[in-house]
Amino acid sequence: MTAKTSRTSAPAVVKKTASAGKPAAKPARAGQIAARKSATKKTSAKQARTGKPTARMVSAKPAGPARTAAARSVAAKAPVLLSGGNPQIAKGEGDAPVQAYIAAMPDWKRAMGQRLDALIVEAVPNVHKAVKWNSPLYGIRGQGWFLSFHCFDRYIKLAFFRGASLRPMPPEPSKTAHTRYLHVYENESFDEAQFVAWAKQASRLPGERM
Repeated sequence: MTAKTSRTSAPAVVKKTASAGKPAAKPARAGQIAARKSATKKTSAKQARTGKPTARMVSAKPAGPARTAAARSVAAKAPVLLSGGNPQIAKGEGDAPVQAYIAAMPDWKRAMGQRLDALIVEAVPNVHKAVKWNSPLYGIRGQGWFLSFHCFDRYIKLAFFRGASLRPMPPEPSKTAHTRYLHVYENESFDEAQFVAWAKQASRLPGERM
């Protein structure tokens, strides 16, 4: 009887031991979850006091790729400067491409480009504008172009396409019989009144078809 009692009671002991071991992990997991919640609360409280994200929050943000993409976008929009510092601007009609060209003119040439554009509009209020071959063009709609300019290293070259018919003629000759040039330098005086008079005369002559 004693031996039989021993054999039948042994499984009960094993069963109790096994079942007692299962819930033992729950308090450990509960403690880990509580620790995480406590750490999160502390982090949020610190951020609220300082107004700044913690080091852990900063490192968790994937900011690197976003900044790289933004830098690529800005670089893609920046105009390329060709030989002589002349801006490369896509062909287009109207004022917008001309203003994009002027904004991309380097150094002192930008302010001079803005002034030239304003003087041309003052002289010929109905002037039509475009950018072609990386140069701003000014003309009368349906009648062709009478004036253009282009950046070089040391100066801006203004081209009057019927300059040989202007009085007085612009000073610089051209390989084309009808065209005359005016070179504008940084440290040389620029006769605005004469330029306006030339622009008015040029706008009344037959324009160049391009």
